[in-house]
Amino acid sequence: MLIYDLTYEDLEEFLVENGYPKYRADQIWGWVYRQKIDSFEEMNNVPEDLVKLLSENFKFNSMELVIKNVSADGTIKFLYDLHDANLIETVLMKHNYGMSACVTTQVGCNIGCSFCASGILKKHRDLSAGEIVAQIIKTEKDSGVRISSIVVMGIGEPFDNYKNLVKFLQIVNHPKGLAIGARHITVSTSGLVPKIKEFAHLGMQVNLAISLHAPNNEIRSKLMKINERFNIEQVMEAIKYYINVTNRRVTIEYIMIQELNDSEETAKELAKLLKGMNVYVNLIPYNKVKEAPYERSSLERREKFYQILKDNRITATLRREQGHDINAACGQLRSQNL
Repeated sequence: MLIYDLTYEDLEEFLVENGYPKYRADQIWGWVYRQKIDSFEEMNNVPEDLVKLLSENFKFNSMELVIKNVSADGTIKFLYDLHDANLIETVLMKHNYGMSACVTTQVGCNIGCSFCASGILKKHRDLSAGEIVAQIIKTEKDSGVRISSIVVMGIGEPFDNYKNLVKFLQIVNHPKGLAIGARHITVSTSGLVPKIKEFAHLGMQVNLAISLHAPNNEIRSKLMKINERFNIEQVMEAIKYYINVTNRRVTIEYIMIQELNDSEETAKELAKLLKGMNVYVNLIPYNKVKEAPYERSSLERREKFYQILKDNRITATLRREQGHDINAACGQLRSQNL
């Protein structure tokens, strides 16, 4: 097990069970998450017998860097080799407010969105909470920068790995852990309705983003197989439930695909669907995937779509493209070395 798999409370419990005082958790987490040590032997204020116990039960190394690709816009994509030879990708993005990491939660993905490269490899396994945390630690070390925000939008469906996702959020948000504020963390889901409702009661001010990509079932089913299980009506009901419980705004992710979901009529339909809701729409230019037949919506059509939403009092933004030239943009991540 990785040391990163333990929440602060888990570590306290481990210490007490083995006859050590709880306050040692502060020291250990200080070394692990502030100093970012690579071995327990580096801890010079912890008893040798405790260092030995930790070394016997936990490890640090969970992944090795295979490839580091740098985009013209400064986005960096890391391909990591896990302990069992599975491959995952993590993306580092530069914003005016700091550095953001896009982390992966599964090896492969079973959601199977037709526009997305991540689902080409079916889900092999979930990542542990520690393996998700380790992406932050490793990416900081491999880039030499401090990560200040996180988007859980990499390979996999986060809500399909819900237990480990929640542990990850607790660890990175903890003031004695990585101390990344909940409002600087966004979790994206394709629309697993029961988990959206469960997430509403998590008690953390983490941002929620929903991959909608269509205003009706006909178009959404073409793009997302998950719509056959949880249709638009069910997803919208879950979003309203989440907003009612949390009083927090939800991001609606909408990938713009030429002549499929980018018409003026579709924009009006989306505006009607979202009318009166505490949401904002993130309009994302489609990023080409060689296995998919789609083309990116033209700038003219994207801007017209945006204007229609705005005219109908729907808050929206046109996302700035990042990492497209290294296949690190939205929908382009995959669990393989290509």
